[in-house]
Amino acid sequence: PRSHASGRSARAPGSIAPGRARFPSGAAPFQDRAGTGVLGASRNQDNSAASRLPSARNCALAVQWAAFALLLFPPAGAAEPRVTVQTEEDVYTYQPAKNGADPMWCSGSTCVVRIQERVFASGLETLDRFPPLNNCRWLLFQRTGDGWQLLRKDPKDRTREPCPLVGFPDGQLFLSVNPTLTDADAPRGPARPEILLFRAFDPAQPYETLLPDWKTSPPFTEHSYRSFAGDGERRELIVFQNIGYTHAHWAFRDSEGKWAAAGELKWPFGAEYEEPQPIRVCYPTVMLKNRAVHFCGVSDIVEPYTQWRAFKKQLTGQEWDYDFRRLFYTWTDDITTGKFHKWIEVASRDKTCGHVFPCDLWIAPDGRVHLLWTERALDERLREKFFPEAKQSHALNYAVLREGELLTRRSLVLAEEGKPGLIAHAGRFHIAPGNRLFVVCFVSGSDASGKQVSENRLIPIRADGSADPPVPIPLEHPLTSFFTATPRAGCAPSFSIDLLGTRQGGGNAIRYACVRLEP
Repeated sequence: PRSHASGRSARAPGSIAPGRARFPSGAAPFQDRAGTGVLGASRNQDNSAASRLPSARNCALAVQWAAFALLLFPPAGAAEPRVTVQTEEDVYTYQPAKNGADPMWCSGSTCVVRIQERVFASGLETLDRFPPLNNCRWLLFQRTGDGWQLLRKDPKDRTREPCPLVGFPDGQLFLSVNPTLTDADAPRGPARPEILLFRAFDPAQPYETLLPDWKTSPPFTEHSYRSFAGDGERRELIVFQNIGYTHAHWAFRDSEGKWAAAGELKWPFGAEYEEPQPIRVCYPTVMLKNRAVHFCGVSDIVEPYTQWRAFKKQLTGQEWDYDFRRLFYTWTDDITTGKFHKWIEVASRDKTCGHVFPCDLWIAPDGRVHLLWTERALDERLREKFFPEAKQSHALNYAVLREGELLTRRSLVLAEEGKPGLIAHAGRFHIAPGNRLFVVCFVSGSDASGKQVSENRLIPIRADGSADPPVPIPLEHPLTSFFTATPRAGCAPSFSIDLLGTRQGGGNAIRYACVRLEP
């Protein structure tokens, strides 16, 4: 495995090695496809003869784990879930701001939340009278019986990026904003991160402006690359905001409304590059649960290899090109300590100039970390000159980790060069009541029979990480890129799948779909 700490690196491209997780003594192991038992029993397992007897305690634990597995994942042979499209409609349209961001740009967070039966969405409006980069303002919508209603718009400030949401069951609705502090004609400059607090059960009330306590004075700008996540059960939230190419600042708000902790998350270090440098991690999926924070994002640095950078410049005429091909993960067991574990490289396409992008992250009740990401094997523009024997592939990949150790990993959707196959362009987890885990994705291409496919699908995930056959979601206009109302934003598990995104041929419309899940 590759672990990264400041100033050093243990290089091993690809995936991290399998390991064992801590399960209660006596718990029967789940097996992965290789039969390695990596979801197995406790590290403190007693190998004595007495320990192998079916004691009452061991039997009770086995029953508890079996019951938990049945609750979390359906048994083999269970009927496939049924999906019904309840709503499919445009929310708003936008004009491209030409500032490097669009309404889907904050893909690691979300712009749609569900609070009980109320659904809210944030949007982005381009202000024509202002030049880029800070030429947008936030919008806040609510879904009502009469469709989508615009509740609020920023009355005074300008920004560059979309503004993600967090919603709590008690009706607290938070909007993360990053207004610029520059004059109207200045293209870039300092910004002030804020959290706006609305009341979901009475959204007409004036909102409250919260200023995160960073404990220092970080030099924030309009390029925030921020992440916003909340723990709905504990009513706590966290915001991360990048500073250049070295680190992110974070601030944590507790259930009493106090900014209880703040600190820095330093990026992994690429000692193996021609010019050693920090590896900025962007577009992360972040989850806060019981004060543990899990963070998974993609490398986002200027092309670090001289030959590739020069070749790309011949093709594009640009001095810069960003890599997006290494997936990194870290976590802290308690954010109030400010201590994160060493970075782990979960996936890499660094050798063939491929592409990796994080899709989602979920922490199961047993502490296992579920990751979802897309992966393209190579950049075909460079293949003939630099890696002519490499084969192309496109995958939607899924992995389970615990305490930094890989338990299982597989491709849920895979298209390989020279074979018929579907390409997954987007993916999200959906958590149903009982903590049932599903993947929602968009796929296109030719299936095994040669049939052309372009649709959203629902993939049920089982306890061993395997997947049931996908269920088509019969949207009239499939969404090619989308947010969901996710537990990472404080939303409770639901039989309603809320999707907010864009569709093929939809122009500049942001569209909403509500899909009812009937397991």
